[in-house]
Amino acid sequence: MRRRPPQGLDQLVTAAMRVFAEKGYRRAQMSDVARAMGVAPGTLYGYVAGKEALFHLVVDRAFSGNGRAPVPGLPVPTPPPGATLARLRERMTADSVLPALDAALRRARPADPRAEVEAVVTALYDRIAGAWQGIVVLETSALEWPELAQVFYADVRGRLLQKLERYIKRRMDAGVFQGVPSAAGAARFVLETVAWFAMHRHRDRHGGLDDRAARQTTLTLVTRAFVPARGRHARRKESRRR
Repeated sequence: MRRRPPQGLDQLVTAAMRVFAEKGYRRAQMSDVARAMGVAPGTLYGYVAGKEALFHLVVDRAFSGNGRAPVPGLPVPTPPPGATLARLRERMTADSVLPALDAALRRARPADPRAEVEAVVTALYDRIAGAWQGIVVLETSALEWPELAQVFYADVRGRLLQKLERYIKRRMDAGVFQGVPSAAGAARFVLETVAWFAMHRHRDRHGGLDDRAARQTTLTLVTRAFVPARGRHARRKESRRR
């Protein structure tokens, strides 16, 4: 068998991500990926045994932390039944650990509430931004793959929402955060806002925000939703008391 160039594998993963993100795993065909890559369909089988192997490879690359999982022997074999979902659960569970959020949950009361929120939101934003293409693939594929939806939405995303809800509720109960009618709703507000700016804006045809502006806007607005910045009027009143 002729050796395949490593850069070809990178190009294949990039093309596959685009196709899976648009069509989802069930509806995507290897011919779609070949067309997106600009090669004959038969070329793909020098890299992967088939669509199952290709999706497994995409999961490995998308959630490896740096996008550079070790290159396997080629062609990548078809994974055993259940192996891709098991790998996805393992990778996403590790990827969803946010030390800043866990530290905040262990803390009875923050010395600097604003800095604490900023740390949590920054960690969440950077984690989603680093894997946004893979997450879009999962969102699209989950529409027709119930087992994948269970892993992505319930096992991983659901647990993250529960942690955010506990954190927000504790800070509201302590009078550190502004009160809102629902801590669960506030947790979803945080996650959905961060997800749009870190991920979904890339698919917005109108665009208009670069990475830096999107990140800073999200950080500023979400932080101020819970710990408002003191305005000029408040600072003036405090100055008069002194």
